[in-house]
Amino acid sequence: MSMVQYAVAYTETGEGFYGAKATINVWDPYIQVANEFSLSQIWVVSGSYDQSDLNTIEAGWQVSPEIYGDTSPRLFIYWTRDAYQATGCYNLLCSGFIQTNSEVVIGGSISPVSSIGGEQIDITILIWKDPKQGNWWLKFGDDMPVGYWPAELFTHLANGATKVQWGGEIIDSRPNGRHTSTQMGSGLFAEEGFARSSYFDNLEVVDATNSLSPVLSVYTQSDNSHCYDIKSSSRSDGGTYFYYGGPGNNPYCP
Repeated sequence: MSMVQYAVAYTETGEGFYGAKATINVWDPYIQVANEFSLSQIWVVSGSYDQSDLNTIEAGWQVSPEIYGDTSPRLFIYWTRDAYQATGCYNLLCSGFIQTNSEVVIGGSISPVSSIGGEQIDITILIWKDPKQGNWWLKFGDDMPVGYWPAELFTHLANGATKVQWGGEIIDSRPNGRHTSTQMGSGLFAEEGFARSSYFDNLEVVDATNSLSPVLSVYTQSDNSHCYDIKSSSRSDGGTYFYYGGPGNNPYCP
């Protein structure tokens, strides 16, 4: 049975999140079997799993042989309004997201990628709610609006998000009855640091005035830190960043 595993940073649950932003370095993690994936993304969340009314907007990069037919990291988006039950999809595979800029390819491969000990290639993603129309917009890079999720797609997110998350996610299908060797991020643990581990930097949220403000602190969570972990820190200017990732199957990963 496949299981989802996370290493994420998140805000305290509350009212008044109208978007989120981050800079994410891009890798090409090893995927052990074709029906598994590895991704790094932003989640903008409202509602709950318990009531099956979870609303999420997600965007980042993903390696998924099953979806794309290769192991290249690709820019992706996702949405749901019923806890992934019947609504929503990746990219443009169903109606919902309305693309307004053809220069950015949703589902397009990202190249080059970061190298261990070498150059770090990163992307910047912003998701924010238009206070006038209520639509949720996606911006790629410093100033390139890509398109939007119409307000009517959502229930709870119509009033803003109650939580924002950043981080990594993998699918573990237990190949050969053992934990998968599918990597998260660079495949190295957070303690390896810059130019070796995966990172999220410049964490920001959008407030009720439609202004971006730096995130001063986050909570972190890993489903199993012996397989994938996460460590957050603060920069001298008060901004927050974190390293995360891991190799999956190893002598300490049950």
